Amino acid sequence: MNRKYFFALAGNIGVGKTTWTKLLSERFNWQPYYERFVENPYLVDFYANMRQWSFHSQIYFLTHRFKAQLEIQHSKRTCIQDRTIFEDGEIFARNLYQQKLMSERDYRSYRELFEAMLESLVYPNLIIYLKASTWTLISRIRKRGRDYESTIDKEYLARLNTIYDKWIDSYSRSNRVLVVDTDNFDIEEDETRLNEIIKEIKAYEVQLELFPNVSHI
Repeated sequence: MNRKYFFALAGNIGVGKTTWTKLLSERFNWQPYYERFVENPYLVDFYANMRQWSFHSQIYFLTHRFKAQLEIQHSKRTCIQDRTIFEDGEIFARNLYQQKLMSERDYRSYRELFEAMLESLVYPNLIIYLKASTWTLISRIRKRGRDYESTIDKEYLARLNTIYDKWIDSYSRSNRVLVVDTDNFDIEEDETRLNEIIKEIKAYEVQLELFPNVSHI
C-alpha cells in the first residue's frame, strides 16, 4: 500500500481479538496495538462488584484507548488495534448503564468525556468484527483461565453480543466492516479459512487504494 491505514479488531470478551491482532500484524507487517487489560488496576474489583467499580474501570480503559488512538493517528505505519475506543463507549459503558450497573450521574459524565474525545478521532478504515455465540465465548474464557474472568455471567456476555450486533449493523451503514463468524473457526488451526479471510482483507486494501472514500489517516 502507498498510504497508511487504520484497521481494528472488534468483538466480545473472549472472542480472540488479541490472537487475531498478533497474527494479522505479523502477516501484513502492521503495527499492533493491544488492549491493556492486565494493567487496569480496577479490573479485579470490577468483576467482583460491577456496580461499585464500573465507572472507574471504564474511565481507565477509555483513557488508555484514547492515548493509543492518538498514537495510531500519528504513526507513519499502517496499524491494527485490538478493540477500539468506540466499543468502550457504545458497547461496554452503555451496557453497564442499561443494566443499572453504572449510575445515571456517572454515565452522563462518561458520555460527556467520550463525546469530547470523538471530536479528535479518526474512524478505522476497516473494522474486522469477530462474532461468536455466548457458549463459545464462555468456553474460550474458561480455556484461557484468567482468575478475574471466572465470575463473568453468561447473561452479561449475551447482552454484550446483542449490543455488538446492533452497533455493527448501524456502523456498517457508513463505514467498512468485515464480519467473521468464529464459532467453528480456530484461526490457529484452520489455515484454509484463514487464507480466505486474508484474501478478503487484501481486497479491502485494494479498494482503499483505488477508492479511498473513507479518509485515510
